Amino acid sequence: MDFSETNDIPPLLRISPRVAVLPVIHGSGQFALTVRRWFLEYSFDCLAVPLPESFRAAVEAGVLDLPRASIVLQPPKPNFTASEFRSEWSPRAWDEVDAENPDDDDDPETPPTSYVPIDPCQPVIMAIRAAMGEHLPRAYIDLETDPFCPYSTAMPDPYAVRHVAPEIFAAALLPSITRPPDVQSRNQIVHMAMRLRELETRHERTLLVCSVLHWPWIREAYNQLSPTDHNGPRNELSADVRLPEHDAVQPAERFAVKDRTLMFLHGELPFITGLYERARSELENDDNIQIDGVKELLIAARDSYRNELGNRARRVTPLLLSKCLQYIRNLSLIHRRMTPDLVTIVTAAKQILGDQFALHVAELANTYQHGRREEASERGDTESLPEVTLGIDQVRLPDGETHSLVSRLPGPPLMWQTIQLQRRASVYEKERWKYKWNPYSHCSYPPEDARIENFRTRVFDRAQAIIGNDLAKTEKFTTSVKDGIDIRDTLRHWYERQIYVKVVPPSRGVLDACVMLFDSPADPRKYPWRTTWFAEHVEESTLALFATHYQDEMVGPGIGLSVYGGALFLYPPVTIPDIWIDPRLDYAETLEERLIAAACLHSRGREIALLSPLPPGPGWQRLARRHHKRLVHVPLSSFSDEQVQQLRMVHVLNGSEVRSFAADFIRRV
Repeated sequence: MDFSETNDIPPLLRISPRVAVLPVIHGSGQFALTVRRWFLEYSFDCLAVPLPESFRAAVEAGVLDLPRASIVLQPPKPNFTASEFRSEWSPRAWDEVDAENPDDDDDPETPPTSYVPIDPCQPVIMAIRAAMGEHLPRAYIDLETDPFCPYSTAMPDPYAVRHVAPEIFAAALLPSITRPPDVQSRNQIVHMAMRLRELETRHERTLLVCSVLHWPWIREAYNQLSPTDHNGPRNELSADVRLPEHDAVQPAERFAVKDRTLMFLHGELPFITGLYERARSELENDDNIQIDGVKELLIAARDSYRNELGNRARRVTPLLLSKCLQYIRNLSLIHRRMTPDLVTIVTAAKQILGDQFALHVAELANTYQHGRREEASERGDTESLPEVTLGIDQVRLPDGETHSLVSRLPGPPLMWQTIQLQRRASVYEKERWKYKWNPYSHCSYPPEDARIENFRTRVFDRAQAIIGNDLAKTEKFTTSVKDGIDIRDTLRHWYERQIYVKVVPPSRGVLDACVMLFDSPADPRKYPWRTTWFAEHVEESTLALFATHYQDEMVGPGIGLSVYGGALFLYPPVTIPDIWIDPRLDYAETLEERLIAAACLHSRGREIALLSPLPPGPGWQRLARRHHKRLVHVPLSSFSDEQVQQLRMVHVLNGSEVRSFAADFIRRV
């Protein structure tokens, strides 16, 4: 029974009554799902694969080893020269290559090595995987070529195939598909057409999974071949096309890929590929993984970001994640894409949530969670493969040699871009910076000084308003509304039919001391660094603080990061003894009490602004009355958590000369 009798395969995708074709875009997870769906919806008795026979053993061994990713390499002949490699392509094709690389005047010393990525999101690999699962025969019908010259061009976003049928997608691309410019690709097309003629004599329902750029020309060559003569073309073929012959090729060999370089192997992001494999193993719905995977990537990056930075991490709220996703959508539309690429995702994360969060997004996007070696060992896969390191169209073999690469399953051309992110310092660098620290010289970072002083001014203003509200009184309205209508008292005396107004007298006294307690009660073991800093100019306060030790988190040469637990600000600045060794304050038992006692001792005003999560208890109130002072509580919740989190971080510089380059290492989290 052939396809014409069942009438299930769309006519456009039938090369003959016994041969169907599924045009795909290589490296697309969405087309890989389409291939799997076709194997579930239709019945086939043979799969035709656009790969040479020399790749069969290594590729099928790699498919059996999935979800662990690997790569199959086929090096060129040792005696093949660069001039012979150029002759394989037409002059038009080399003119296009030279136009894209105007600065590259030298021919390659050796032709590139061809490879097949054993990637679960490759549609051809998915077809082989499904056919092996159904125990269907596989025919590798491509021509043996040495060296291999790839052919690819710009194509639309494959996500569109989720909303339209494959035949509609292929038909829409037909006007833009050009004939392959090089002789090798045309020979491959004629050879695959000949093999399809052979397969239809032995199988009734053959499926060919090939590139969307090749399928119309394979169909054309198939129709021009005689159905009874497989030794040559009909007279309709041009006279300059000779019968393709196989080249002598090197054996293909399979290698493992270093985890950090999987980005150069997978067609989708390695993180997204891992989600596809997880959905496959756990029988989850994987229709929306390509879009929902971006959300899961951001959530996983948030967890990793919090685990690394702890309290120093900014709050990644659902609102910020929503803005980040909206930014990703807008950038994708600007680039005329339906799904975002890695550059778009990292750029949006950097702009919305900062460099450190974007760094975690980039690292997780390059993590293939489902196929790690430790998971393979848990499954009992003990096969050990030599490991290679991939780069941009390059591979470093286990013996250290580097070769250029071309894919046997080329997807759309990629454009590699650079994104500037502050990298994470290594353990060795942190230890070296700590070792070179001069304990007798340190200073602050001026931009952070300006931010914390502006915040201190806001706390003073808020405390002044609270003092004024405490002195406010109400009176009956006569000729002026004074400081506004008092709604509460007006409603309370509604039966009098009288309006009450508020009278706020000017506050008396001057606020010159502010105590900020960010973590109360504070653990002394968590905040071992306690010091008193004096103002460098009249716009700064005298500062006493307790914080985490700056050498525990080195961010650059001569730059340490500390987190405030609490701080005392005296403005205008005055010269005071170090409060942490002042014997007059030894009666204070906790870090918070010592700051409050120092503020009461050195303040010239009667009121002291106290910024803390909770109002001062009886003990702190008694301590203030001991010095004839009054604490004016400003709730910490009256300021945004993100702003407070940023203000708590203070960078300590090992000398004023470090300020000249500190901005290169200090960026907001």
